[in-house]
Amino acid sequence: MTEDFDVSAQIIRERTPGLAPSVAMVLGSGLGAVAEAVKNAVTIPYSDLPGFPVPTVQSHAGSLVLGRLSGVDVAIMQGRTHYYENGLADAMKPPLRTLSDLGCKTAILTNSAGSLRTEAGPGSLMMITDHINYAGMNPLIGEGGNERFVDMTQGYDRKLIQSFRDAAGSLGVTLHEGTYIWFSGPNFETPAEVRAARVLGADAVGMSTVPEVLIARWLGMRVAAVSIIANPAAGMGETALSHEMSMAKSAEGAADLVRLLDAVLEDISHG
Repeated sequence: MTEDFDVSAQIIRERTPGLAPSVAMVLGSGLGAVAEAVKNAVTIPYSDLPGFPVPTVQSHAGSLVLGRLSGVDVAIMQGRTHYYENGLADAMKPPLRTLSDLGCKTAILTNSAGSLRTEAGPGSLMMITDHINYAGMNPLIGEGGNERFVDMTQGYDRKLIQSFRDAAGSLGVTLHEGTYIWFSGPNFETPAEVRAARVLGADAVGMSTVPEVLIARWLGMRVAAVSIIANPAAGMGETALSHEMSMAKSAEGAADLVRLLDAVLEDISHG
C-alpha cells in the first residue's frame, strides 16, 4: 500500500511540474463546477493512479484535477468512493495519504446531504461543525501507533469554519451550520432512523465524508466540510427520495459553494 502512495505521488509530480498543492478538496454529487473554475488545470483519471478507487456512482467523475484556484495550488478529487460501493471504510485512505504526501495541509470536503431541519431547504448550504458516526465503521481500524487515537474535539477546524462564515456574510450567502450524521447507505434512511438522528442532535444526514474526516485528521490535516442540502430527509417531505433528485438540487447550490470556496481560498492564500 505504501508503494501505491509513492507511485501515485510521483505520477502527479511528473504531470504537474512546478505545482505544490497545499489544499486538497473532495467533491460530492453534482459539484463538478468547482473543478471547472481551476486555472491551468491538469486532469488525471483515478485509473492512472495506483490506490485511487474508481467511483461507481454516475455523478462522480473519478478524476483528480490539479491547478490554481484563487491564488492557491489545489488538488481536487472529482468524486469519492463510498463505503456502500465496496464495503471498505478506508477506501479513501490511499488518495488522501497521497495528497498529504504531496504537501496538502488542509482538506476541504463537500457532499450532498438530506436536511433534518425545515429551515435548511434543498439547494441551501450547511457548514459541518461536528459529526455522528452512526454507521459504526472506522477507516483507522488496523492502523498502528498512537496516531490512530485521533482527538476529535476539534475535528473540524475552527479557523476554517470562521473563514467560511466570514465569506458567507460578505457574499450574502446563507450558510447553515450543524452536525452531520453518517449512514452507510446505499438505501436512503428510514423515517424512524431520521427521528432517531434528530434525537441524537443531527442536522443533516448522508452517506460519506466522515471516513475522510477521520483519515485527514489522522494525517494531521486541517479539515472543513460543507454539505449542499439536496432533499428533506425521509419522512420530512412529500416527495420520494432518489439519487436523480439529489443531483438536481446539488446543482442549485453549487454556484454559491463555488463563490464561498473562492473567498475561503483567497483567505488561505493570505495566510
